[in-house]
Amino acid sequence: MEPQKYAVEQNKTSFGTIRRRAGERGGLISRFVGLIVLAALLLLLFFFRDPLLSAAGHWLVVSDTLQPSNAIIMLSGDDVEGDRAARAAQLYKAGWAPLVVASGAEIRTYLSEADLEMHDLETDGVPSSAILPLRQHALYTLQEAHDLLRLAQRMHWTRVIVVTSNYHTRRARYIFRHVFPSTIAVRVTPAPDVDFNPSDWWETRQGMKTFAHEAVGLCVAFWELHAGRLPTKAGKPQ
Repeated sequence: MEPQKYAVEQNKTSFGTIRRRAGERGGLISRFVGLIVLAALLLLLFFFRDPLLSAAGHWLVVSDTLQPSNAIIMLSGDDVEGDRAARAAQLYKAGWAPLVVASGAEIRTYLSEADLEMHDLETDGVPSSAILPLRQHALYTLQEAHDLLRLAQRMHWTRVIVVTSNYHTRRARYIFRHVFPSTIAVRVTPAPDVDFNPSDWWETRQGMKTFAHEAVGLCVAFWELHAGRLPTKAGKPQ
C-alpha cells in the first residue's frame, strides 16, 4: 500500500476508534443518568404512596347528580351487609323513584340474588309492591346491562338511577352509558362497601383484591365495548 493511502486509512481507523469510545462513554453516562432518574421516581413513589394509592381508590368511585327517575336499579353482587340494598332503599324513601329493581343472578334453580335483595329492601323499608325483581343469568356487568336495557325499554323508562358498590361505579357507568341509548338517562350512585374503603384499600387483603379485580374489569369492559367482542346495541343477542 502506498504511504499516503496507508496514512489516510490509519487516520480513519483512529478517528473511528475515538468516536466509538466517545459513544461508549456517552452510553454509560446516559444509562447512569437514567438509573438515577428511575431511583428518584421510585423514592417519590415510596414516600408519596399513600396519597397516590388513595387517589387511585377514589378515582374508581363516581357519583352522578341525581334527578327524579322512573326506577332505581340495584345491581347484582351486594356485599354481606346489604349496603346496595340500604342505599337503594334510602333513595326510594327520599322520593327519587317510585320503583326499585332488584337485579340478581341465579344462585340455585330455586333461588337468585334478586330474592335476597327483595328481602333486604323490605327490611330497609321498601314495600314489596314497589320492588320489581329481575332474576337473570348474567355472568358480568355488561350482560346484566343488556338484560336491564330490555326491561327499561319494555317499561318505557326514560330515566334510571343505578345503585352499585363504590368501587364498581366507574365501570358500571362506563358500561351502562355505552349500552343504554341516549333516550334513557342513566345516573350512577355509590353504596359504601364493607370490603373497600377508597382511602386505605391497600391496607387489607380484600381491598387489594377488589382494586385489582376492578382495574382488570375496566380494561376488559373497554376491550369488549370497543373491539366488537360483545354487542353494545339493544336487540342483538348476547
